[in-house]
Amino acid sequence: MKLYKTAKGIIIEFNEKFYFKSSLNWDNFVNRDNLYQQIKAEIPQLNEIEFGEEILAPIGTQEIWASGVTYMRSREARMEESKESGAAVFYSHVYEAERPELFFKSSYFRASGPSESVYIRKDSQWNVPEPELTLFASTSGKIVGYTIGNDMSSRDIEGENPLYLPQAKCYERAAAIGPCLYVPKSPIDPDTSITMKIIRKGKEVFQGQISINQMKRKHTELIEFLYREMHFPNGVYLMTGTCLVPDDTFSLQVDDQVKIKIPEIGELINTVAIMRN
Repeated sequence: MKLYKTAKGIIIEFNEKFYFKSSLNWDNFVNRDNLYQQIKAEIPQLNEIEFGEEILAPIGTQEIWASGVTYMRSREARMEESKESGAAVFYSHVYEAERPELFFKSSYFRASGPSESVYIRKDSQWNVPEPELTLFASTSGKIVGYTIGNDMSSRDIEGENPLYLPQAKCYERAAAIGPCLYVPKSPIDPDTSITMKIIRKGKEVFQGQISINQMKRKHTELIEFLYREMHFPNGVYLMTGTCLVPDDTFSLQVDDQVKIKIPEIGELINTVAIMRN
């Protein structure tokens, strides 16, 4: 099933039909260990509707975290961008290490939803989108849902010095998620594919596709490390790492359109902009 957040409530898509839940408390609704089973039991009491509402980012007050260097392509890209600073060895080591790279990505109020803008930094010359399967885990640390994430990155800032990672990754509208929270009966298929397209002035300037089975680490492994010494009272979103990276000559421009598709979840579309002071 899929959960869509709207200004009026929550829309549930189940067996190609749509149902309306008037609750505006996204946090309480999704933060349940048996989310699929509990919502399925509620559906007979809900009204079936025609889906015509504008959808929002599928998030309440949760934090968004991210994982790094979980795919070989990400390892290669991070080593390439940081070779002049001498930091390439760190990314090589973390790919093989027991402990994954985890970092805070965004507060809910800085994140973008479907059809909203994502920003590139004005003090960066090398900006890229990073399409990522994004987990949603409940307070107990159980993965109960999935969405699409766009982990916007300033590669020149990150490559200059690893200590600049927060500035390269964490800024206004540097994260986008959506279009829904996908809540399956069982974990997502490891052969699930992620596709990204970038459109510039009506022309496709990048296209790539990969399966999440190319990921080195297990989803449960990433969540287990994230929850060490951490508590998430309303659950948490975790981007699982970059699987598609445009080549080193590519940088986003204002008005570019980024389309990220995961068939089971849908398509997240955002337009590139810059922050206006």
